[in-house]
Amino acid sequence: MEATGAPWGIGLVKLMGRESGFIAAQSAMALQDVNFVLVPEDPFDLHGPNGFLEHLDKRMHNRGHAVIVVAEGAGQEIIGQSGEKDKSGNVVLGDISTVLKKEIKEHFAKQNIEITLKYIDPSYIIRSVPANSNDRIYCSFLGINAVHAGMSGRTGLVISRWNGRYVHIPMELVTQKRKRINICSNYWRAVLESTGQPSSMRNEDA
Repeated sequence: MEATGAPWGIGLVKLMGRESGFIAAQSAMALQDVNFVLVPEDPFDLHGPNGFLEHLDKRMHNRGHAVIVVAEGAGQEIIGQSGEKDKSGNVVLGDISTVLKKEIKEHFAKQNIEITLKYIDPSYIIRSVPANSNDRIYCSFLGINAVHAGMSGRTGLVISRWNGRYVHIPMELVTQKRKRINICSNYWRAVLESTGQPSSMRNEDA
């Protein structure tokens, strides 16, 4: 609403996702007003003929508004990292939203276009949304199966659902690698079709 309610309106929303962009991707497909989704798995260029700013420029001239969803870990190759780690041992990320806001404003200022950019960072607020009925039922079954696993003497596992059945997954298998978006998958293709953004925003792929 902020993006469509003002001349040359741009909405920028930063969501959680240090190394995986599933929250950003799911949000874009759930709310089909999103025009660009930037995730860690799909590097992009800011400038150049096939860069993000050029595609945003085309969108703005064609429609007059745009909504951008960016995962917090996107664009780290543009920002560069200090290598520092926080108290949890995670690498301290550069703030992609600060870079995007600055670059977007400068891009349109060069054309003497005054944009209205609204930025939202809900951070962990999205985790406080009450569970819906399906979530409550699913979590109840996970809990029931966890109790059964514990009472049968099993440990070092997590409960999951596979093909309609609740199964026990060894912890070492779950933590073997991080789940990331496959940008060659039907899932990511659905995201691109939902947003209308190009399959690549790298100049080398133009």
